[in-house]
Amino acid sequence: MDTLAKYTLTALIGLVALGQFVQVITRYVLQVPVLGLEDVMLYPTLWLYILGSVNASRENTHIRANVLEIFIKTERGHKILAIVGEIISLIIGVWLLIWAWDYTEYAWRTWRESPTLYIPTFYSDIALLVGLALMILYSCWHLLTHVRSFGRSFGGGVHIDG
Repeated sequence: MDTLAKYTLTALIGLVALGQFVQVITRYVLQVPVLGLEDVMLYPTLWLYILGSVNASRENTHIRANVLEIFIKTERGHKILAIVGEIISLIIGVWLLIWAWDYTEYAWRTWRESPTLYIPTFYSDIALLVGLALMILYSCWHLLTHVRSFGRSFGGGVHIDG
């Protein structure tokens, strides 16, 4: 999975950088803008942002403001805080997934097209639904990992086979 994520994100960032380079050179140096480049760049840009978020969720490297960790001194407290954080992430993720599902239904129903090239925008719109679903799966995985770690460390009463 690491290799797939690495190459996919590298390809997407390369496409976005190349598109921006072409846009700057043609528009500002040659004074001849490429018509429809924004339409085409919508796909790799949106998928880059969403899959980058999925990758951060997979690696558990999202930016956090864990102020409570400063005040919590015990390992048990840190593990409980991690579990509570993952549960909150899951609740918010499911809430946003419901909104993303509604938006995806709307995008499917209206089948919008880009303004210049008339490319269907549905395939970029669906990135949010796919990304949130994957982030929820990774949050579930991290929650199970924290619960297992908590169970092994403190009392052994909580045991989840997996």
